[in-house]
Amino acid sequence: MRRVTLTQFLIEQQRKGLMGADLRLLMEVVARAVKAIAVNVSKGALAGVLGEAGSDNVQGEAQKKLDVIANDILIQANEWGGHLAAMASEEVEEIQPISSDYPKGGYLLLFDPLDGSSNIDVNISVGTIFSVLRSPEGSQTATEADFMQPGTAQVAAGYSVYGPSTQLILTVGDGVHGFTLDREMGSFIYTNPYMTIPEDTKEYAINASNERFWEAPIQRYVNELKAGTEGPRGKDFNTRWVASMVADVHRILTRGGVFMYPLDSKMKDKGGKLRLMYEANPMALIVEAAGGAATTGRERILDIQPTKLHQRVPVVLGSRNEVELVTRYHLEG
Repeated sequence: MRRVTLTQFLIEQQRKGLMGADLRLLMEVVARAVKAIAVNVSKGALAGVLGEAGSDNVQGEAQKKLDVIANDILIQANEWGGHLAAMASEEVEEIQPISSDYPKGGYLLLFDPLDGSSNIDVNISVGTIFSVLRSPEGSQTATEADFMQPGTAQVAAGYSVYGPSTQLILTVGDGVHGFTLDREMGSFIYTNPYMTIPEDTKEYAINASNERFWEAPIQRYVNELKAGTEGPRGKDFNTRWVASMVADVHRILTRGGVFMYPLDSKMKDKGGKLRLMYEANPMALIVEAAGGAATTGRERILDIQPTKLHQRVPVVLGSRNEVELVTRYHLEG
């Protein structure tokens, strides 16, 4: 059986007219950064990269050493290639325009360098999430306003999972495609073509410890699931919660399910838990491209017009029929 590499796949996408050369090369640079992050994650305690860095990110959360390392790897890999006008990281308050020392390109890159990093010290899967936007035409020097584009404007999005194997999941406008890192060859191999999410599921993922803070529609929905065959849904559901978004979404992309980080009274003043630009938008693009759905509980995530770089939103995504039911309960009040 012929093994197709990520580079070969991207060239085919370019030949089909789904991407230009600059976007293809940008995806390859991101993939190289992912491989470098995977090496650091896999070494763990052997490389002294576990534990806290002694600093906080822009959200006031304690940074892990690997948060900082992954952030630096992505910036250094992408700043010189000539494909970007600017970058934005969940870990840094302000955007990073490309230095005048390097050529500039027509794209904007946003990323969460190490999603789920609170799990890194206990050897649970973590990952990297990224999103690509076009830089507005006529923009000479990139500004934060250039990034204020709805999720529908994304030209590509993806994530990696650093687990028993390192996988890279991409969408560039024609379905969702998965690649697995061959560690001996150093190449991503095309292993999961046209990944799809079943419309129905018997699995849900939510942080049950927040139940007392949930709004009534989520209380109603989860109680119905817990009632199982004797309840209104007439079937048993299983709970799956990794507390690493990439791991939970990857499971859903592989076999279905619904992931929820809803609005609750604890996070209401912040607008939600997850970041629109670094987590919700790229994951929503991937989930929708795989046949699923992604909403805040009240509106489609990809339709939200951002107002600030580190904006937070509630997230409900996964198997379409479940997401639509959760959304209907919210809209009914």
